[in-house]
Amino acid sequence: MDKSAAAADDVERGDYEHERTGTVWTATAHIVTAVIGSGVLALAWSVAQLGWVAGPLALAGFACVTYYTSTLLANAYRAPHPVTGDRNRTYMDAVRSYLSPREVFMCGIAQYVNLWGTMVGYTITATISMVAIRQSDCFHRNGAGASCDAPGTVMMLAFSVVQVVLSQFPGLEHITWLSVVAAVMSFAYSFIGLGLSVGHWVSHGAGLGGRVAGAAAASSTKKLWNVLLALGNIAFAYTFAEVLIEIQDTLKSPPAENKTMKKASMYGIGATTIFYISVGCAGYAAFGSNAPGNILTASGLGPYWLVDIANMCLILHLIGAYQVYAQPIFASVERWASSRWPEAKFINSAYTVSIPLMQRGSVTVAPYKLVLRTVIVVATTVVAMMVPFFNAVLGLLGAFSFWPLTVYFPISMHIAQCKITKGRKWYLLQGLSMVCLMISVAVGIGSVTDIVDSLKVSSNPFKTIS
Repeated sequence: MDKSAAAADDVERGDYEHERTGTVWTATAHIVTAVIGSGVLALAWSVAQLGWVAGPLALAGFACVTYYTSTLLANAYRAPHPVTGDRNRTYMDAVRSYLSPREVFMCGIAQYVNLWGTMVGYTITATISMVAIRQSDCFHRNGAGASCDAPGTVMMLAFSVVQVVLSQFPGLEHITWLSVVAAVMSFAYSFIGLGLSVGHWVSHGAGLGGRVAGAAAASSTKKLWNVLLALGNIAFAYTFAEVLIEIQDTLKSPPAENKTMKKASMYGIGATTIFYISVGCAGYAAFGSNAPGNILTASGLGPYWLVDIANMCLILHLIGAYQVYAQPIFASVERWASSRWPEAKFINSAYTVSIPLMQRGSVTVAPYKLVLRTVIVVATTVVAMMVPFFNAVLGLLGAFSFWPLTVYFPISMHIAQCKITKGRKWYLLQGLSMVCLMISVAVGIGSVTDIVDSLKVSSNPFKTIS
């Protein structure tokens, strides 16, 4: 079957219920927006825990695994054939096409908990940046010894109000402009963070800070927890598998969606890996074993106004990245409600509202969607207030999502799609999955331990940014 015949079948199946206009560049923008997020800020600390050898190797290793499995996942967008098969509009649809009902259930839990958890993490990170800007300006005006407490809760609520408004856009294809802006912002604060780290390193003699074995700790147990947490932060920094199918569903065809998505994955992951290694190594060289958990909160990093600009770029990026992770949740719940109550007027009624920045000039808003999306954003904010620990939350999210979503399901679907029987390739794929599982379990234990320890010390990160 050729692509024109496949396109005709798409129409017959109702697959063109919305127009797909995405290209390799819009997909790359979505990927960069999803991948380069708050995780980049923890890379200097992560490299510091692992050392000069293991740190860069871990960054490169996670990048290779993520890219390889993303190519497998891109082939699962259509089933049974990766080019002419039926579309799978969500990650769970893809799993449902190839794997058992039990695995579909497991996938749903892993995907949507991680999507929502990432929204929590982004809320925390954006708030920390807003607090950092407020405190930096206060210290600049009143001196380093001034009392400069910042209303973190108020700032978190302000971020959430913005998300409530943006959440009313129907889907990712309607906010491509936001992803493009967010992607530009991600490169901006990455460049600034990299430049500030290099500047700090040069101004302090350009000596190579840190150790080959990484930062020392009070005990061997604490060192182990820090290493595991660092691996979790790196795993989280490469997380985007849970939105890959949704991003691919925005692509126009021809060319085949899987080919476009593989190119976008290569461009997106390649660009972010260069940034990650540069930022992580530069931060470690500059601060050595004292590299902070969030590089933009480092003491004496650079001119306060430039650090403020970096934090502002981070906030703008997280505004867009939040939506990349939130929209799949909204779409899933709304599809379920519409199928469950097809005649309910409250759920299925909609109105058209003009939006100047949109390509089509308007957006469809439904009362049910307005209420549902607002409730989800509010719930996310409440949880962010309850567990507001930057590195530990990132590590836990990385542990929870990396193996099932980035490794296990893509490999399992690839085996089913290609009908791979037990043999050399089958054992290699299963071996890769098992190694990643062991890493995720160990990282999860380390992250939970760190959260428990942090709760014993303090429950308010907005007094002291770390």
